[in-house]
Amino acid sequence: MRAIDPAASGGPEVLVVSERPVPRPGEGEVLIRVAAAGVNRPDVLQRKGGYPPPPGAPSILGLEIAGEVVAVGEGVEPALIGQPVCALVAGGGYAEYCLAPAGQCLPVPDVLSMVEAAAIPETLFTVWTNLFERGFAAEGDTVLVHGGTSGIGTMAIALCKLFGVEIIVTAGSAGKCARALELGADHAIDYKAADFVDEVTRITGGRGVQVVLDMVGGDYLPRNLKCLAEDGRHVSIAVQRGAEATIPIFDIMRRRLTLTGSTLRPRDTGFKSMVADELARTVWPHVEAGRLKPVIDRTFPLACAAEAHARMEAGDHVGKIVLTI
Repeated sequence: MRAIDPAASGGPEVLVVSERPVPRPGEGEVLIRVAAAGVNRPDVLQRKGGYPPPPGAPSILGLEIAGEVVAVGEGVEPALIGQPVCALVAGGGYAEYCLAPAGQCLPVPDVLSMVEAAAIPETLFTVWTNLFERGFAAEGDTVLVHGGTSGIGTMAIALCKLFGVEIIVTAGSAGKCARALELGADHAIDYKAADFVDEVTRITGGRGVQVVLDMVGGDYLPRNLKCLAEDGRHVSIAVQRGAEATIPIFDIMRRRLTLTGSTLRPRDTGFKSMVADELARTVWPHVEAGRLKPVIDRTFPLACAAEAHARMEAGDHVGKIVLTI
């Protein structure tokens, strides 16, 4: 099969198509003929050598796919063969065939294209587990999400709209802020033109937000804490500006703040399957009804994976970048 499995770390130019054997499904796994694969920032980090795949995961890039089940392993219902599914995987998505744990697959309804289906799993699993589970966002809350036009940001906007959560996002230009508002954000702050702490204080009338979902890290963390209401929750999911920060411990105590975070990729199949079951019950009915669709920025054929990564690194995209196989 054709696959993107770089022999060495480097720039986008290392993403060239190579031949790899088609994998065979083991116990609890399905083999999917891939139609499309989502491109995510962890893929860029892995390509650069900064985010190695977890033990047992393939070195082929790609964390989310959509396609047709063509074979199943022991313990998996044969009725799945021929079914269109999308799946969260620990690696292997940039290829013509990919293995996925059966429990991490979700059915692709008729209202979704394969490109749209491939753009859902990674951001949906991430936003749901962090904003709604770890951050306990609930109807009537106000949340702050950085990177409002990223894949994570656009999924957060969509989920907040569905579940009655007011969402404030930040973005790096007036144009991106306008796009975030078009997508349903309640407020959008151009962090290059205004101090987001001051703006959150103004928007919330000084009360602050219940949850901050942060992918920036570094010096953003103490600023984020200033945006939180009493008993607020701060959830870290990435550290684009640095993995260390100085925080006001007594202020955290005084306002009873909670700091938490997670990484999804290293979690075991049991956890991810449990999340998939929860999503199937709580979110997937909205997908099947056409009320939740990902924002697609651009698609590239597999052979142009380098161009897809270059676009992601340039930061001009709004929503998801997807490879078609």
